[in-house]
Amino acid sequence: MNKDIIIKQGYGDLRFDMPIEEVVALLGEASEVETIENAADEPTTVLHYNNDFTLFFEGENPILSCIDINDEDATLLGQEIFGLSEREIVQLMVANNYHEQDVDNEEWGERRITFAEGNIDFFLEDDELMSVIIGK
Repeated sequence: MNKDIIIKQGYGDLRFDMPIEEVVALLGEASEVETIENAADEPTTVLHYNNDFTLFFEGENPILSCIDINDEDATLLGQEIFGLSEREIVQLMVANNYHEQDVDNEEWGERRITFAEGNIDFFLEDDELMSVIIGK
């Protein structure tokens, strides 16, 4: 699988709105599966693929809605993203016309940089990228 993060579209061959069955046919069985009950009375199915990425499926007929990526080989906008500092990540996003950002320090210690217009979050610890979460 290629490891390109495509803003608002997906990751590698994975595309948002893919049904869970199609994803499993593409990737094989997940290393761990869990169900999260949410306030909308529709459970979220979560598929963990080793330590590389986690997929979130929502809806009555579960479709891919969110991807949490922590694969160090992942690329974004043509550049390897893991290994970049916070400043370099912001520069990359701004250079690609994602200007509005929100920065928060999470209670568990990570720093989150959100670019809402790209529906993408970067989580850093001690200026080291830990994960990227993308949505449609």
